[in-house]
Amino acid sequence: MECVVQGIIETQYVEALEILLQGLCGVNRERLRVHEICLKSGPNLGFVTSEVRLLCDLEQSEPTWTVKHVGGAMRGAGAEQISVLVRSMVESKASKNVLRLFYSLGYKLDHELLRVGFTFHFERAAQITVTVSSVNKMLKLHATDEAVPVTPGIQMVEVTAPATSENYNEVVASVSSFCEYLAPLLHLSKPGVSTGVVPTAAAAAASLMSDGGGTTL
Repeated sequence: MECVVQGIIETQYVEALEILLQGLCGVNRERLRVHEICLKSGPNLGFVTSEVRLLCDLEQSEPTWTVKHVGGAMRGAGAEQISVLVRSMVESKASKNVLRLFYSLGYKLDHELLRVGFTFHFERAAQITVTVSSVNKMLKLHATDEAVPVTPGIQMVEVTAPATSENYNEVVASVSSFCEYLAPLLHLSKPGVSTGVVPTAAAAAASLMSDGGGTTL
């Protein structure tokens, strides 16, 4: 399973966010360019629709593929009281023939996206990944070179961390604590909960650009 929160930030403040993340994480960023193909099962695979995402890492000299399935979110009174979404998730590396395999199994293309940006991976009581990216749509099938932004001027920020049924409380606490440091620039919440941009972003970005970042955690 994984813990996840998402938010949005105006592109003009992304450089300031990168400076803040560099200071907080204490590691260098990694470039991100991922072609994401979302597939859904056909009627021959049962009445309940299954969805899988095929992720092709285009930053590698030889593109690599990952299969990812995101399941249901944790439910109950406890889940409602926390600001982080806890959901089941399974992913695995795959060969370059994975798309052909899922087509042969009866899956159909639902949509595809190109995510371009950067990530930070670091350890802070949990293995946290912060992804900042523009989300782009393809005008032609698989034409990543012709992708255009879905929301020009806006980028998505996602914070994720793997968890288990035994330690998810500690991981949730770690993710929530980390997100507080980003609050002046953006608000992070459960996926699907729209919070918009924060009014303090401009002032926070100006301050970060002038002093060059924050303190490593």
